[in-house]
Amino acid sequence: MEVSAKKSLILIIIASFVLFFLSYFIGDAIFQNKSYNFMVKYTSTNNVPSDDIILVVIDDKSLHELGRWPWRRDSMLDIFDFLENQTNSKVYSYDAIIMAPDKAYPEGDKKFFGGVNKCNKLIAGVGFVDKDFEAYIDKNEYNELLNQKSEVNIVDKRSAKLKNQSFYKSFTPFIKEYLKNVKHLGSVNTYQDQDGYIRRIDQIVDYNGKLYPSLALYAYSKYTGIKDFTLDDEFIRGQNNEYKLKIPIKNDKGFIYSYISYYKTKDGKYSHRVISASDIIKANRAIKIGKKPELNPEIFNGKAVFVGANANAQALYDIKRTPISDNFAGVDIQATNLNNMLDNKFIVSANAYYDFFTVLFMFLVVFAFVSLMPISTALLCTTTTMLLYFMFAFMMYSNRIAIGLILPEIFMLFAIGCGYSLKYSMEGKKKEKIQSAMSKYISKDVMKGVVENIDSIKLGGKRAEVSVLFADIRGFTSISEQLSAVEVTKILNEYFSQLVPVIEEYNGILNKFMGDAILAIFGEPIKDENHPVNAVKCADKILKKVKNLQEKWLNEGKPKIEIGIGISTGEVFIGNIGSEERLEYTVIGDTVNTASRIENYNKVYRTNFLISEETYLRVQKYVDVIKIREVQIRGKAKKINIYEVLRILDV
Repeated sequence: MEVSAKKSLILIIIASFVLFFLSYFIGDAIFQNKSYNFMVKYTSTNNVPSDDIILVVIDDKSLHELGRWPWRRDSMLDIFDFLENQTNSKVYSYDAIIMAPDKAYPEGDKKFFGGVNKCNKLIAGVGFVDKDFEAYIDKNEYNELLNQKSEVNIVDKRSAKLKNQSFYKSFTPFIKEYLKNVKHLGSVNTYQDQDGYIRRIDQIVDYNGKLYPSLALYAYSKYTGIKDFTLDDEFIRGQNNEYKLKIPIKNDKGFIYSYISYYKTKDGKYSHRVISASDIIKANRAIKIGKKPELNPEIFNGKAVFVGANANAQALYDIKRTPISDNFAGVDIQATNLNNMLDNKFIVSANAYYDFFTVLFMFLVVFAFVSLMPISTALLCTTTTMLLYFMFAFMMYSNRIAIGLILPEIFMLFAIGCGYSLKYSMEGKKKEKIQSAMSKYISKDVMKGVVENIDSIKLGGKRAEVSVLFADIRGFTSISEQLSAVEVTKILNEYFSQLVPVIEEYNGILNKFMGDAILAIFGEPIKDENHPVNAVKCADKILKKVKNLQEKWLNEGKPKIEIGIGISTGEVFIGNIGSEERLEYTVIGDTVNTASRIENYNKVYRTNFLISEETYLRVQKYVDVIKIREVQIRGKAKKINIYEVLRILDV
């Protein structure tokens, strides 16, 4: 391989690597989350939500029946009182954060704060943020109050590099009285990706030197009775005689999160059973006055309940974008997280290394197909591979294992393009080598015509006017008898190497070598109206080249070689002659024979350069000649004049 070819190959490899990685990272940013959404949405239809989880929602029906929002805050006590005292629910969680006092009904706030102090099964939501507390908040007091609001014990067994990487600097600024009275707080932090979709949720929050559970993890603790959990680099674990929990988590820059495994939804808003808050409030009020409620409290027995809002009103519209719906209720995300824990089934996302090497492997597999197989077989194998990989990915997602989908498929198509581009390039190089090699046997211009008309090569040709140059070495047989075969070959190779470029310089083509003789054609297949002039000029330069060779060989102790040249101009048949299996591009006709016979007269008249009368008539103003005489050309009835060219005139 030539150095330039090696450099070219290195550049191609470097460019391919750059293009591959650039395409991968751009494709990952564009397609990875989209493919994740697609697969989660269509595989979640097989995930049935638990009947042990119920949502109580302040919805449009609640506002229609109980009045416009905002309600007096003590109205929420009807919901909490019902779930705390009128049902045998195991736990209920409030997916809301109370930060501002109700200035219109301060007595309602007072009653509400006192009421939540009696709610032992209530877990309220708290949101952690990456900003410091406002100046009016006593940071130490709030942190101490928060520290008292969790009964969950989390043992940190993470490696040292993952500890003390808290991202959060404060939490939502509750009304102090509410913070003092509520007994249990759990994090409601969800992880919103850059495209606005919620695929992950904080399971544990590392804040101010302590680990706090998510709302769902706290609810799970209440529901199962498990109070002790361990956190390591990969899992959250907890168990008792009845339940065993193992949550696969990611520790990333202070975040401790897991992927949410969603369940099928009928309306796009909720996966779990929904009961309107107004039904709960009316049922509780009916019980208080001794009436039978329309809503049977027993439906909540042994259940975990999540209370939240999702109504078409300001401050109540809680819709989130999730893989299964762009209008999924926020409260149901928290419920879904608990459902994952009760099922002990979670989505495990393949790490970046797995996705990258999967893409690389599939790319190389298809690239191998394209490189080693016929096109039809390669495309069939590639299509089958793409289909099998899609089926494999669907199966993995059905088993809650998230792997890359679109990128491997895209890079398989990319491999087809790369493979055939490389193959085309290599075949092009191969063709160039073949053409280069074949041009050593036949004219480059003939070769060019063959390549350009590869599909229409056949026997036949055409009649055309050309000039034929015939050159022969004098007495070569006797010279060759004095030299070895190797020496003869070297002399001929050097001789022909000098002649061929000269023929090409004057738009001629070397038609064939005939031992020590050559036959060149001017005027076809290279169109040239001045072919007689160019043929004569070419012959003159050949003779000068031979004179230089004579001096060189004389110094080298080699025999002196003389040549004779004959040129004839006229009509010939030129084209492909032979059989369907073996063709030769050549010329036949009287003009060819005349050139050969004229060259032979060089021996008779001791000349080097003779031309026919027809050639002379076309070049007479360019040459200085001597008319030899009329000669008889074998095969021709009439004699013709021949001329010796003495020199080329400077016209």
